[in-house]
Amino acid sequence: MYVLTDNFSVYWEGFLGTVQLTGWSSLLALLLGFLMASFRVAPVASLRVFGTVWVTVLRNTPLTLLFFAVLLGLPRFGLVLPFQVFAVLALGCYTSAFICEALRAGINTVPRGQGEAARSLGMTFGQTLNLVVLPQAFRSVIPPVGSTLIALAKNSAIAGAFSVTELLGTYRTINELGYNIVWTFVWIAVGYLIITLAISALFNFLERTYGVAR
Repeated sequence: MYVLTDNFSVYWEGFLGTVQLTGWSSLLALLLGFLMASFRVAPVASLRVFGTVWVTVLRNTPLTLLFFAVLLGLPRFGLVLPFQVFAVLALGCYTSAFICEALRAGINTVPRGQGEAARSLGMTFGQTLNLVVLPQAFRSVIPPVGSTLIALAKNSAIAGAFSVTELLGTYRTINELGYNIVWTFVWIAVGYLIITLAISALFNFLERTYGVAR
């Protein structure tokens, strides 16, 4: 216990860093995932191609390589931002590909006839998607989206290798002070467990409230 109590401020700073990184990255992933899912089912061929390329490239690119591309590549084009912002971009874009596929799978569960009926009433593609299809698809994608965001929280540990304050990176500071490395990692694991259980509890609540009855 003394490993935690003696270094609580270090753990707390890392914990808050991981929470912030997870929160902002999740928001970006959900926004981009929704956009790419809309592109993938759009009637415009160029949008479908763009969405397909986005998902294919990001899902098959190692996250660490994506971090290198964002943190080291973007500054070469004159885009200089704090490392935490770059980490949010890397995590958010990477996770958006998985969110997109989860949403697209949910969209495919909605009977095609409902979309056709909406269009026959004069509704545009955007209106059909937002008012008819997505509200029904949302109910079936709650569990996979929740699992994806839990994976995002754990993937955020990679950011520590790129000078971003997060929970896993605290082990370096504590280890330099001579504390037991095993207990250092035990308390780090507890911190991640708290974050992932909180996300799980949120999505369990959403599933009970809005999920499809089995």
